[in-house]
Amino acid sequence: MVNHSSPAGFLLLGFSEHPELERLLFAVVFASYLLTLAGNTLIILLSALDPRLHSPMYFFLSNLSFLDLCFTTSCVPQMLAHLWGPQKTISFLGCAVQLFIFLLLGTTECVLLTVMAFDRYVAVCQPLHYATSMHPRLCRQLAAVAWVMGLVQSIVQTPPTLRLPFCPHRQIDDFVCQVPSLIRLSCGDTTFNGIQLAVSSVIFLVMPLALILISYGAIARAVLRISSATAWRKALGTCSSHLAVVTLFYSSGIAVYLQPKSPYAQRRGKFFGLFYAVGIPSLNPLIYTLRNKEVKGALGRLLGQDGDSRES
Repeated sequence: MVNHSSPAGFLLLGFSEHPELERLLFAVVFASYLLTLAGNTLIILLSALDPRLHSPMYFFLSNLSFLDLCFTTSCVPQMLAHLWGPQKTISFLGCAVQLFIFLLLGTTECVLLTVMAFDRYVAVCQPLHYATSMHPRLCRQLAAVAWVMGLVQSIVQTPPTLRLPFCPHRQIDDFVCQVPSLIRLSCGDTTFNGIQLAVSSVIFLVMPLALILISYGAIARAVLRISSATAWRKALGTCSSHLAVVTLFYSSGIAVYLQPKSPYAQRRGKFFGLFYAVGIPSLNPLIYTLRNKEVKGALGRLLGQDGDSRES
C-alpha cells in the first residue's frame, strides 16, 4: 500500500471539534511556554554561574532544564499557531522531525530521571562517599548515556513509524506527531509497530520507573533509621522535588504510551499528551526552586542581594 501522507503532510486535529476551547488553550499554552523558557533558562544560568551550585544534583538538573527547553520549543510554536488560526496542517518532513525529537528527548528524560534518582540514593544512603562516588567525570558519563540512549531509541523507532501505510484522510487526532497517534492513523498492519511500542515502553518507561522506586525504597529504609528530625527534613527536602517531577512525568507518559485502545482512552490520552508536552516542562522549574534554599540563595547573589542571610 502506498503511503499517501508523504507528499501532502498531515492534519493535526487537536481540539478542533471543540473550537470554543481553542482560544482558552492558546492562552494557557502560551503562558506555560513563557514560564518554561524563563524558569528553565534561569536554572541553567544559576547552575553555571554560581559556584555553590556546581554539584552533581544541579548538573543533572541543568541537563533536565535544557531538555525541557528543547522539548517544548519543538512543538509549542506550531501548537500555538494551530490553536489560534484555522490552519492545522504539518508537512511530512515537519512531522518526521517532530517525531524524532519527541522520541529522543522523551527517552532521554526517562533515563535522566533514573540517573537523578541514583544521585539522590548516593546522597542520602552514602553521604560520606558522595563526593568521591559522584565525581564530575561519572556525572558527565551518566548524562551522556541518557542522551545516547534517547538518540538510539529515536533512530530505531522513527523510520518504521514513518513507513506505515497511512490512511488517505491524513487526520491525526492529536496536537503533535507521536508514535501512538501515527499508529492509529495507519490503514495497514501495525502489529510490528505495536510490539515495538510496547517493548520500548517497557524498557524506557516501566524499567526506569522500577529502578527509581527501588532507589526510593532504599532511601526510605535509610531515612527510617534516622532519629534526628533535622536529618529527616534534610532528606525529605533532598528527594521531594525529584519525586514530584517523577510522579508527574511518568503518570502522564504512561497514560500516553500505554493507553488501552478505546475512544475514551484516546481522548484522555490527548489531554495527558498536552500536559506531557506543555505542563510538565513549565512545572519542573517551579518544583525545583520554590522550596530550594540553595537556588533562591543563588538567585539572590545573582541579583546582588545577600543570599546567605536569606538562606539562614
